[in-house]
Amino acid sequence: MAGGGAAAAAPPLSSPWRALLQRALDANAHLRHSTYFQLATVGAGGRPANRTVVFRGFQEHSDKIQINTDARSNKIGERRNCPFGEICWYFTDSWEQFRISGSIDAIDGSSADPAKLQNREKAWFASSVRSRLQYLGPQPGVPIIDEEQVKDVRLDPSADPVEAFCLLVLDPEKVRQHFCYTTC
Repeated sequence: MAGGGAAAAAPPLSSPWRALLQRALDANAHLRHSTYFQLATVGAGGRPANRTVVFRGFQEHSDKIQINTDARSNKIGERRNCPFGEICWYFTDSWEQFRISGSIDAIDGSSADPAKLQNREKAWFASSVRSRLQYLGPQPGVPIIDEEQVKDVRLDPSADPVEAFCLLVLDPEKVRQHFCYTTC
């Protein structure tokens, strides 16, 4: 290396907590709800906002956690006001709870970063067509008055991500694991 300095060691592809989380995912894989967790953000007026989301995997070559969401949802505006959030993930069979906090990046179609847009597209095509259809429906939180209106929505499975599709990426900064033998 020029200047006689030592080359910096490459960071590991995953942190020690990720192996523990993967073990919990594997042990609870037979439970459909094991991929659901709570995502808390800071809402209007500094109040907490919490919702259930679905784990969509780790971003390739990193420990960053991917979550698909609707760009029209409240969590997008909340993230703009405060880019941090926390996941609380409880595994019912192994009685483990993980709390993972960090910054949240929202990647929609307007991103100027080609790598982020590629990750968004990968997340889109990794989702089922049924899951993708929700981004063509009414804005989240608005009641569906006419079920027939939703039944008629169609999507070409080869179509690129729609405008309402947004990929959230949580970059973990702090991870806590608890074993809940009675209550967490």
